[in-house]
Formats: sequence, structure tokens, C-alpha cells
Amino acid sequence: MAVGMTYRHTMRKAKVALSLDAEVVRRVDELVGKAAFSSRSAAVELALREKLERMERRRLSEELQRLDPELEKRMAEEGTEGDLESWPAW
Repeated sequence: MAVGMTYRHTMRKAKVALSLDAEVVRRVDELVGKAAFSSRSAAVELALREKLERMERRRLSEELQRLDPELEKRMAEEGTEGDLESWPAW
């Protein structure tokens, strides 16, 4: 790291080439011009990161919906019958 320089990300970056709709590029350039993003790359990276996070949350939500609450409760309580009386009263 050079003296006097600060790096926000330590993750290595990979260069990619993208083909985007001209109107999308125009809108991103407008936001870069207004300093909403530091660069096109920053805008695209953030958009992709947020989309991936939403997809992951949706996947987890779908998995949770498949769970049987009664079965999960029985499994969580399995082996704890009678244990509550022996726990210290804190």
C-alpha cells in the first residue's frame, strides 16, 4: 500500500466487459455526474451486489416457508423435558 493512500476494499477486482442498454448507461452516467456513484464500475458493482443479496434472502425465505413449525418445535424441545426445573433461577 502506498503511503498516503487509503483503500476501502481489500478484495481483488476482476475486469469484465458488459453490454448494456444505451439508456441504462446514460442513466448511470447521469448518476455518476451527480456524484451518486464514483464510477460506472461502482454503480454496476453495487447493483449486482444488491441483486445477489435479494436473491439470497428470497431463497432463504422460500426455504423457511417449507419448514413445518410443529416439527421444528418438537425437534427443538426434544430431550429438554424435565430440564426446566433443574435450571438455575437467574
